[in-house]
Amino acid sequence: MRNRIIYGIAIIVTILVGLFSRSDIVLMPQFVLLYVGDGIWAMLVFWLVCFLMPGWPLKYRIAAALAFTYAIEFSQFYQADWLNQIRYTRLGGLILGFTFLPSDLVAYTVGIAVGAGLDDFLVRPFLTKTSTA
Repeated sequence: MRNRIIYGIAIIVTILVGLFSRSDIVLMPQFVLLYVGDGIWAMLVFWLVCFLMPGWPLKYRIAAALAFTYAIEFSQFYQADWLNQIRYTRLGGLILGFTFLPSDLVAYTVGIAVGAGLDDFLVRPFLTKTSTA
């Protein structure tokens, strides 16, 4: 239960950071708009996998997040009308994207790696400390 609370907090924080990275509140450099937002989205997917499967080994959670994000990216080759209608909603566009870009795969990999690093170096030690106390 404690794992899910921590992962839930990570999900909320990541959503807020991701929405901020895509907002017009602060002028962001083009690099941030193009790549960091995609990495944050992939990190969110990683936290969701952690929330749903907290008992899985880290390598399985990484693999599941990579498989999901890559599948979404490759789905952008498929341009059916019904799917494009979903994409043209705000939430659908944020989740499904519009066009395939190989650079997105790199951004997803980096985002998931950062999430896994945070999980391994911050979350896991915190959970170990609180479970033995």
